[in-house]
Amino acid sequence: MLRPRITPCLLIRNGGLVKTQQFSNDKYVGDPINAVKIFNEKAVDELIIIDIDATRLGSDPNYALIQRLANEARMPICYGGGIKTSAQAEKIIKMGVEKVALSSALFVNPELISELAKALGSQSVVGVLDVKKSLFKGYSIFIENGVKKIPGKLSEWVTTFQDFGIGEILINSIDRDGMQAGYDLELVKGITGCLNVPSTFLGGAGSLSDIKKLIAQRGLGGCAAGSLFVFKGKYRAVLINYPKFAEKIDLIELGLAEYNSNVRK
Repeated sequence: MLRPRITPCLLIRNGGLVKTQQFSNDKYVGDPINAVKIFNEKAVDELIIIDIDATRLGSDPNYALIQRLANEARMPICYGGGIKTSAQAEKIIKMGVEKVALSSALFVNPELISELAKALGSQSVVGVLDVKKSLFKGYSIFIENGVKKIPGKLSEWVTTFQDFGIGEILINSIDRDGMQAGYDLELVKGITGCLNVPSTFLGGAGSLSDIKKLIAQRGLGGCAAGSLFVFKGKYRAVLINYPKFAEKIDLIELGLAEYNSNVRK
């Protein structure tokens, strides 16, 4: 039976695990290898791991760290950060990583998607769209840690990437990043109709209830979160966590039941 994926998202800076708020105010939260070991024990569905400085600094992917992460992980990994060429992506996949995530490179050369889909299979190519709500113009896409705005509509870029053969799209709300105030369900509702490939939403989850609301809004798909799975309590104490299997299944079934009820109305 197909079920929504519930995926922790880990951010890497200078080799350490950090968490941001609206793409700034990053807080060091530990060693990424230790985090992967804990998530192994908790049997997470998948891990998204993003080096948030590689592209901004013009660095190549940190292959040594990627290899260590891949060797340690007992779940599928999606890795992003600094990937600009097909050769870099292929090298990362050969290390045992299941998916590569690209952002800035897609806007420089959308044809890279087709190249990667042919070499790796479209299921291994993920497009990351970091978006921020505009006052009058819907949602705008930003790259390089939210610094550089990309011209054009979100829906148009989604269509473009799908036409080039992207296998999955991750949509991340900059406004909600690290705020733990719930997903931007307006964003989810507005863009879901344009999506015809597997997709994941990230940004804003502060509780498992927020994940249930996202599932109730869209049904199947990915639900990713950062702060929810690395902090605990209102004082944001660092604690790697993830729902137990039975709790996760109950959460998913409740969300899907609400989604199906809404569809029938």
